Amino acid sequence: MGRAFEYRKASKLKRWGAMSKLFPKLGKIITVAAKEGGGDPDTNAKLRTAILNAKAENMPKDNIEAAIKRATAKDTASMLEVNFEGKAPHGVLIFIECMTDNNTRTVANVKNILTKHGGEMLTNGSLEFMFDRKALIEFNVKDDIDIEELELELIDAGLEEIEAEDGIVIVTGDYKSFGTLTSALEDMGIEITKAHLERMANTPITITEQEQVDIDKILEKLEDDEDVQKVFTNLA
Repeated sequence: MGRAFEYRKASKLKRWGAMSKLFPKLGKIITVAAKEGGGDPDTNAKLRTAILNAKAENMPKDNIEAAIKRATAKDTASMLEVNFEGKAPHGVLIFIECMTDNNTRTVANVKNILTKHGGEMLTNGSLEFMFDRKALIEFNVKDDIDIEELELELIDAGLEEIEAEDGIVIVTGDYKSFGTLTSALEDMGIEITKAHLERMANTPITITEQEQVDIDKILEKLEDDEDVQKVFTNLA
């Protein structure tokens, strides 16, 4: 089992819990994508991917359409995509991706969560080289798919790794290859079920179960924040 599958499991949004927390986060991504490239997913690859990921999490069609409409609403606040870096207890490093309409509020909230649980904010850029940014693309296995042949066809599109398990194929590549990989799969008639950009720790660390309890408290608080989209750590 490779790193891609481990990260797929870790990114199932399990700590987000109720859909009342998950759907607004997905809606923000859709709205920003629609505002940047237009509301037609056929001509806006970023929006197409955002919708695809929302559907994978069972987000209702009405919610998706409402998120797209908000992109053109005059009273919709501008959203910023911002990242924060932090250090938690037990040597755990945290990279936090946010989407916010009020950066001052988001900075204060993230800093408060970290410091309250024995962590601290780091200067942006401190952890940039501690994580590899990867494109992860999932689709379901079909009987007529030859994984080895598919691997050869995707190398020129930026493929680094391909794995199949439990009826799911995960294609991994550098984040800069996100567009070429998704386009190549679509051109082959493969229906992508989920596509993400992930940050994978270069040097993962292992901590004890008790230490994990401390870290889980921080992660849960961060991911409960309405502005936080994803949280990555250097945990194995």
